[in-house]
Amino acid sequence: MVELTVPVVAGSHQRAVAGTAGLELSDADRSVRFAQMRAGELGSLHSWELVTAVDGPGTRLTAFLSGCPLRCLYCHNPDTMEMRRGEPVTAEELLGRVRRYLPVLKVTGGGLTLSGGEPLMQPAFVARVLRGAKEMGLHTALDTSGYLGAHCTDAMLDDVDLVLLDVKSGDPETYRRVTGRDLQPTLDFGRRLAARGTEIWVRFVLVPGLTDDEANVEAVADYVTSLASVSRVEVLPFHQMGRDKWESLGMRYELDDVAAPSPELVERVRGQFRARGLTTY
Repeated sequence: MVELTVPVVAGSHQRAVAGTAGLELSDADRSVRFAQMRAGELGSLHSWELVTAVDGPGTRLTAFLSGCPLRCLYCHNPDTMEMRRGEPVTAEELLGRVRRYLPVLKVTGGGLTLSGGEPLMQPAFVARVLRGAKEMGLHTALDTSGYLGAHCTDAMLDDVDLVLLDVKSGDPETYRRVTGRDLQPTLDFGRRLAARGTEIWVRFVLVPGLTDDEANVEAVADYVTSLASVSRVEVLPFHQMGRDKWESLGMRYELDDVAAPSPELVERVRGQFRARGLTTY
């Protein structure tokens, strides 16, 4: 689940943002809801989009789930960080929405992408939705930081055709500065995917003064080169589109004075990946 939105290249674009339920639950209702979430019957949905050439091949329905263990400084959807900000949705409701667009998803070679937040905050729900999508014959993708890769079982990965892996830094100290967490779980998850032969698209957010250090990029490129199942790398230039959301949530935004990377910087970084023979955008 990447923190920057790639512009839609072509096709229809539809977005529905879930609002919070705004209702106080009784202890009994809360217990039932937790049981449904543990069983994967119920999830917390932030929003969804119908897009083309984004988040995987073909036209895709991308569902953004709520909840994330990372606190990325450049997150453009900080309202996805807490699961309570999402809207309760059953797996069948979400799959019903997917089914509504089944003809266009199939004819374009598209499918379903689960993003966030961090979808692996809700592993049982993700597993159930992925299984349902595969039963429809759809291509499936998981957009994740990999930090919670241990939550992703082999059975879940059997239902995943593509992983959009956000490698936010190649240097552990920079990764902790960016996210507040450790880098190692992401590295471990990527290696696990490569060992299985699961296709990977790596995403790297380029932030001047934060992730642009040449040695940091080299470390990311070295790691990516070691993963045999990576088919492309996307270098995503930092932008300020999420700043107002941080302010509206009363959260401190630390990158207020950071400008978008220059075209020259973007090209330098992409060149570092291309120098290793990686298909890079």
